[in-house]
Amino acid sequence: MTASYETISTRLDGNVLSATFNAPPINLIGPEVVRDLVGLIEELSRPGTARVVVFDSADPDFFFPHVDLTKVAEYTAEAAKAGGPGDDSLGMLFRRFSEIPAVTIAKLRGRARGAGSEFLLACDMRFASRENAVLSQPEVGIGTPPGAGAIQHLTRLLGRGRALEAVLTSADFDADLAERYGWINRAVPDAELDAFVAGIAARIGDFPRDALIAAKASVNAISLPTPAAVRADAALFQQLVRSETAQQRTAELFERGFQTRGRTELDLGDALGDLKAVD
Repeated sequence: MTASYETISTRLDGNVLSATFNAPPINLIGPEVVRDLVGLIEELSRPGTARVVVFDSADPDFFFPHVDLTKVAEYTAEAAKAGGPGDDSLGMLFRRFSEIPAVTIAKLRGRARGAGSEFLLACDMRFASRENAVLSQPEVGIGTPPGAGAIQHLTRLLGRGRALEAVLTSADFDADLAERYGWINRAVPDAELDAFVAGIAARIGDFPRDALIAAKASVNAISLPTPAAVRADAALFQQLVRSETAQQRTAELFERGFQTRGRTELDLGDALGDLKAVD
């Protein structure tokens, strides 16, 4: 690895790259994070890079809580740099990420909500701390459906009923329930998580690169959503996130401390349930 990033620190150990997100104060997905992801995806798409990449967060409370809703236009513009005309969305950026010729593993501690959960879903595998992981798709509670892959991935992974439960309730899921539903591969005791993920990454990293890439491509051909489906979800999100209802509900959340380190972000599922009912 030759590049340096503002919000991602990397360390290469043999065939395994560790990539740690650090975007204070709470790891919101904003233009800086998206710019770094675009650069990292480009680097990992070149021949001869790491066979396995393990993603985690420097913040024990927040992996990625969600996008920065004050900077939608800015992070969208950064995402557009990774695709062609019309692909100015996190959904298409994450889909490209799913196709890189490396095995991607997410190691989850803290909260991964909204596009944070969608980033994890774009990874090849997800392992979470049993005591310290939370997943959620809060978009419907705010006023828009998810737009960066959650509907596509969760429906395939969870089945129709459970995907609708996850998306329509906008509730927080702990690691045990997420594992039972299929949102993550496994919930692992926190004290064992680092060694567990390191063992899987090292094992995979020792296998032949061509076999890893071929197997991943074959699974992707069966399981990844089409670009048209991803673009449709992104367009609907972009439309409704600007609606009067979403703007009003977002404003109420900001009055309660949204996008700051406090109870609203820590317990966002509860906060969404406490918002004023919509007629």
